Formats: sequence, C-alpha cells, structure tokens
Amino acid sequence: MSTDVLSEVLHAVRLRGAVFFKVDGAAPWVAEAPAANLVAPFVMPGAEHVVEYHVVTKGSCWGGLVGEPPVHLEAGDVIVFPQGDSHVMSSAPGMRGPQELERFKKPENGQLPIAMSMNPEVPPNTHLVCGFIGCDARPFNPLLATLPRVLHVKQKSAEDGALLEQLIRVAVVESTARRAGSETMLARLSELLFVEVVRRYCLTLPDETKGWLAGLRDEVIGRTLSVLHDRPAHPWSLEDLAKEVGLSRSMLAERFHSYVGTPPMQYLARWRMQLAASLLSGTNVTMAEIAERIGYGSEAAFSRAFKRLVGVAPSAWRDGARPDLAFIAEDDSDPEVRASGHLGLVLEDS
Repeated sequence: MSTDVLSEVLHAVRLRGAVFFKVDGAAPWVAEAPAANLVAPFVMPGAEHVVEYHVVTKGSCWGGLVGEPPVHLEAGDVIVFPQGDSHVMSSAPGMRGPQELERFKKPENGQLPIAMSMNPEVPPNTHLVCGFIGCDARPFNPLLATLPRVLHVKQKSAEDGALLEQLIRVAVVESTARRAGSETMLARLSELLFVEVVRRYCLTLPDETKGWLAGLRDEVIGRTLSVLHDRPAHPWSLEDLAKEVGLSRSMLAERFHSYVGTPPMQYLARWRMQLAASLLSGTNVTMAEIAERIGYGSEAAFSRAFKRLVGVAPSAWRDGARPDLAFIAEDDSDPEVRASGHLGLVLEDS
C-alpha cells in the first residue's frame, strides 16, 4: 500500500491542537495577536512551533498580517497563519490594537475555550473560534517549510465544503456547550481543521507551482516521496530509487530537486533525522533501536550522523537541547557518507 506521506509527516512532527478562544465581536472591534513564539508558552507549553487559526462561524470580519493588506472573511471561512506571524483580526480593514499577552493565559478555573467579548456594550454580529496547532519545526518539517505565511480557505468557493462545514458546526457546539470532554474534542477538531485546510490549499495550487506539497500531487515525485517515507531504513541509492519509480537517475534528480528543492538522497537523510528526533523526544526507545529503525548500521554511526546533520548529539536532543539555528548540514559533505555510496546512510567503521 502506498504511504500517505502527508499523514506520515504530520505524525512525525507531532501535530497537536487546542482551541482557546470563542470570540464575540460587535463593530468596531480589533484583536491583534503577537507572534506565536511569544504566546506559545501560555497556550501550548513545550511546543516548538505554534500555528494560529481563526474560524468565522457567524458574520464577517477582516484578517491579515500586521502591516500588510488583510483579507475579507465570511461565515465558514478559515484563516491560518502557518509561520506564526503577528496578525490582526478586526471588524474593518486597517485597524490596529494592543498586543496583550495576558489574554493568552488560561483562566484560573482551567476551563476552555476562553470566552471573549469585543465591544460588549453592543450586541455581537460576528463570532469566531480561534485555536492553535503545535508541531515540531526542527530538524526537518517539510510541510511547514512549504506553507505560505497566510492560508485563507473560503468555504463557499470549495467544490465540496461539506466536511469543513461539519467540522465548524461541531466546533461551535463544543465551544458553546462546554460539555464533559469538550476540551479534548476541540483539540482533535483543531487538528482536523488544519489538515483539511492544507488539503484544500494543495488542491488550489496552480499546475506550475513547485514545492513539497505540489510534489505530492505530481505522479512521479509523489510516488518517490511515498517510497522514501514507506521504507526510510532501506539503503537507497539514487540508481535504486530511479528504478523503483521508473525514471532515469538524471531525470529523477532534476525533477525531484525542481519540486522539493533538494536532491532525493539529501531529502531522505533529513527525513531520517526528523524520525530520529521524534523518537528521541517522544519515546524511551534506545539509541541502538532508533539507529536500526532509520537505517544506520550502529548506534555510533547514527550518533555521528545526527550530530553532524542536526548540530547536537542525540542524547543532548533527548535532554531538550536544541541548536541556536534551525539548520541541517549538507549530507554529501561527509567523506564517510560519500564512500558508502548512499547519501544519508553512514556505514559502520570497518
């Protein structure tokens, strides 16, 4: 069975969601959100990266990045800020407001979502559900790297808006009723909404678009990514991979780089590091077992590769250490890798 690459990536980067605000607004109103890295400690402690989104459940409003033209949002629309930028939601374009971190602290009773009334002296005509998605950004999150700063999905323009409409309807019920288990329901709904928005965004990409998501749509690149994600521990060479997908080495290398922005074997090396990082952060799996799962001949070989590519030793990553910059080294710079014939696979010392 072909691997669902998007689902595989979302699992490996530990996607998790939460809904924190139910907003009622009466014009004029404005809410300006600080950058996600500032609010993350309050809304999702421990999350490396936070994505904020807003669902318009009734009425209309405007939303966009601070300092840039906003977009008009109607009931059923969803706006997402994948890169965690500071942004503004308002009843009219061009409005600005204070960035109040205090708003993002959970109430003392711990009850979510937090109800907010904007201009409460006037009956509200706009309702929003606002939530957060946490995920790992390092060492390698190919989805996050390919998403724009703003995603706007219009429910009315979708060919089949049934699923999005149903998700929004359930989110409204759960955020209003506050029944037992609502917080968990809303967290899962956040994740489903995000995935559906990403899928709809992928469908709207022009045919000439390049990037990781566009690569998933391409027959050859999509199959190549599926093969790599299905068998990341296999000792792939470019020649073996080209045979697997039915293309010449040169054509595969050129087409893959054109879409994904990196050679196939370098992508594989980066993905192996993400799998390893996820296991290090979220499990007690031993180093030797991690090495075996991602295709390294020994714990020592894995440790060398991880430190070289990610910037810290696996043990340090497990303890919470992170390099100052989100980087991963060029994997073909290591003579040990070049000699093996398999970029990203570091063989044991002979």
